[in-house]
Amino acid sequence: MFNYLRKRFTSHLRERSRRRARLVSKDGRCNIEFGNVERSRFVFLIDIWTTILDLRWRYKMTIFISAFLGSWFLFGLLWYVVAYVHKDLPEFNPSINHTPCVENINGLTSAFLFSLETQVTIGYGFRCVTEQCATAIFLLIFQSILGVIINSFMCGAILAKISRSKNRAKTITFSKNAVISKRGGKLCLLIRVANLRKSLLIGSHIYGKLLKTTITPEGETIILDQVNIEFVVDAGNENLFFISPLTIYHIIDKNSPFFHMAAETILQQDFELVVFLDGTVEATSATCQVRTSYIPEEVLWGYRFAPIVSKTKEGKYRVDFQNFSKTVAVETPHCAFCLYNEKEAKAKEKKGYDNPGFVLSEVSETSDTKM
Repeated sequence: MFNYLRKRFTSHLRERSRRRARLVSKDGRCNIEFGNVERSRFVFLIDIWTTILDLRWRYKMTIFISAFLGSWFLFGLLWYVVAYVHKDLPEFNPSINHTPCVENINGLTSAFLFSLETQVTIGYGFRCVTEQCATAIFLLIFQSILGVIINSFMCGAILAKISRSKNRAKTITFSKNAVISKRGGKLCLLIRVANLRKSLLIGSHIYGKLLKTTITPEGETIILDQVNIEFVVDAGNENLFFISPLTIYHIIDKNSPFFHMAAETILQQDFELVVFLDGTVEATSATCQVRTSYIPEEVLWGYRFAPIVSKTKEGKYRVDFQNFSKTVAVETPHCAFCLYNEKEAKAKEKKGYDNPGFVLSEVSETSDTKM
């Protein structure tokens, strides 16, 4: 038992040591941080709307609650000051004919309640402003206007956070692995993508970036160098009819960065394939982007995806997501270079070539047989 646990722990440590750092996680989050930013954080307050939208929910709700409670308490203090200056409080023993600025404010608690009623327009009718002092009337108008601004901004931020197209992107899923196999007589890298909603993404466009470390002829090392990867489907890579899962593929030709990779060497490569899907949400007309990434351990050479679309007896098309990321081993050339050489060799065999240096010479035969 101890030896088994030791082996499992050793294999776990070995796997963690081989684990590669990824720029983009499987769910599309970017693993990057900024250090020594010279510009002040005040620039983020200038674009306060985007800053609020980018905050996490716990921070957003903290700001939401603090904004309302803070404004209620602040104006409650101001109402208390107005009552104190006008000597409306019970400790001043006002006369029977005394008309207060605000009826029934007896202390800080009642001033806070009146501030709450004013800003959220509850209007219980027990406390109200009189026409005795202009200061109270001005404070009432100012709090009402400021309350509308706070309500509009905070409620708009909550609504925008809920309806962001980023949430729609969570219903677009990619296959766990990418596969490399032959498709249409060509060696291709294939990825499966599915839309979990029946509503479409309009004007969808799929493309990819291969991130790797390169060294320029001048000796400069470029980390996260980006190489364009073109993905297509049988109907093109734009204006996809994205109602059922699609298999997108990248043709590994001589212009592809995967051309010089082979089944035996792909795991030794250092790259990250980031795949993007851009589209417009049909319900809200907002644009969204879905992204994921694949490292060499997640690229399976010599496999294809299992079929997932079938037709029922009732005539409906059924998508079985149980086989969405399932792969099947198929016969595949171990490198793209070998596949193209094999095609060229077969083409030469069919076409045939003449050897211009070949000369036919006649040889006279002599017989040594004597009769």
